[in-house]
Amino acid sequence: MNGLQLLKDHPKAAIVIKQWFLEKLLENLNSASIPDDYKEFLRKEGIDDDKVAVFIDSSPRGLFDVFDNHKVFIQITVDTEQNPTVFRYSFDGGKVESVDYQSRKEAESVAIQTAFKILNDKL
Repeated sequence: MNGLQLLKDHPKAAIVIKQWFLEKLLENLNSASIPDDYKEFLRKEGIDDDKVAVFIDSSPRGLFDVFDNHKVFIQITVDTEQNPTVFRYSFDGGKVESVDYQSRKEAESVAIQTAFKILNDKL
């Protein structure tokens, strides 16, 4: 998955996701002794695509909350009857996508790429 490309290809979703990451960053700064005017400066300046892309690439699972907040629900299922075990994804409790993935992370990565498109189309 290429977080930077996802942000560029889905500009409406990128705005929402960047705002979510910025708010999470500011929440973490609340525990530190950071002046309020600096926090306000961060809100006005925003967070650049390169920094958000690093978060997306390193921890895509964190995006599930963003998508949940916008009613794009990703479901990851596991089929232990298969050998080896496989993972699949679906959206909004719908039919499970038919492609088998060898790891949860791989299924999540593909699901998040699809969720970007769904969110972008909703906005």
